[in-house]
Amino acid sequence: MHFARTPRTIIAMKPIRILSVQDISCFGQCSLTVALPILSALGIETAILPTAILSTHTAGFKGFTFRDLKEDVPAIASHWEKEGIFFDAIYTGYLGNGEDVRNVIDLAKARNKGPLFVDPAFGDNGKLYGGFDQSYVECMKELCFQSDYLLPNLTEAAFLLDRPYEENVGKEEAEEIIQTLRAKGAKTVALKGVRFEDGKIGIAVSEGEGISYYSHSRIPTDFHGTGDVFASVFVAGLLRGLNALETGRLAADFVRGCIENTLGEEDHRYGVCFEPLLHDLEETLRKALGR
Repeated sequence: MHFARTPRTIIAMKPIRILSVQDISCFGQCSLTVALPILSALGIETAILPTAILSTHTAGFKGFTFRDLKEDVPAIASHWEKEGIFFDAIYTGYLGNGEDVRNVIDLAKARNKGPLFVDPAFGDNGKLYGGFDQSYVECMKELCFQSDYLLPNLTEAAFLLDRPYEENVGKEEAEEIIQTLRAKGAKTVALKGVRFEDGKIGIAVSEGEGISYYSHSRIPTDFHGTGDVFASVFVAGLLRGLNALETGRLAADFVRGCIENTLGEEDHRYGVCFEPLLHDLEETLRKALGR
């Protein structure tokens, strides 16, 4: 899937309102500073609930500031209740602590009319992110196992299932992971970062009782925030009408395009250059929907 410059076409569609619950890094392309522009560019009305505010994200920066906002969440939710505000979907990313997880569970029950999308966002490369421990994983299990769409990477899936982490998994292992996550309550699972073949990386997605796969060549470098980019495109594609594999393919190809667009930018250590490609992404989604 190639993201080439094309003329903009204005598309009328029924408004879809989503709530994204994540932290805000004032500098750094991750969490809400990724989710909000991507969802908005793809036609999704996006409300936000920040769980924390940081001066920068936590990868590659030292001495960043951090302010936990969990004490504000109950008052925000109470105000929404008084105003009669509901959402067509809720999408969660990096939450930060167990209390935030419980707040999301309560919000999903009270204010959500549609699907719950959960990107666990607590680990990668076989390790938990800094500041997380097993008690946080246990809290996340409750949220993940009641999700309509669960978007873990291999590390997060391993922690959620209390199984050893493996960097390379075949289709049989991916199927076992997905089926076990579904048996625990997650309705649809998109497993990210699966390496079926040497030099390739992709996704395994449950659809009904079956599992579909998609992969492309792997660019051998890592960038911060690509998981957030993938999840945001995946959520928007689903809400606009694609099925799980179609939107997973769209998201995976967009992430690859963003990485390619960032290569050679030595000072761009804080994320991927996704903004110049948003117009092309919307056009690609429109074509995928046949409009």
